Amino acid sequence: MQQSIPVIDTKEQTTAPQWYIYIVENRLGQLYTGVTTSPQRRIRQHRGEIKGGARALKGKGPIKFRWIASVSGKSDAMRAEYSLKQLKRPQKLALIKGVRPFPFKAEVCTHLFQDD
Repeated sequence: MQQSIPVIDTKEQTTAPQWYIYIVENRLGQLYTGVTTSPQRRIRQHRGEIKGGARALKGKGPIKFRWIASVSGKSDAMRAEYSLKQLKRPQKLALIKGVRPFPFKAEVCTHLFQDD
């Protein structure tokens, strides 16, 4: 009798990437909101160090993180991004200062942007 070969479901074994929602500020004081799985890579892209930054930020450096939070998945990140983009500048600044609560389950990640 032949031995059966175990079937491995690779989808089940891969861990989902951590998603982050962030707000960056450019030299003009403009705020930009986005999502990423790698904040370190994304800030380098926005700064023009590597390919892939947002057109809205081109030539407006220096770019610095003002606020980052980790969320549970891509769909939560996209919903949170949409929600943040609906806020007016004073509301975003209140969120950055910690005065306004973030309406999604998330963990603010200040340690990710202390070095920039």
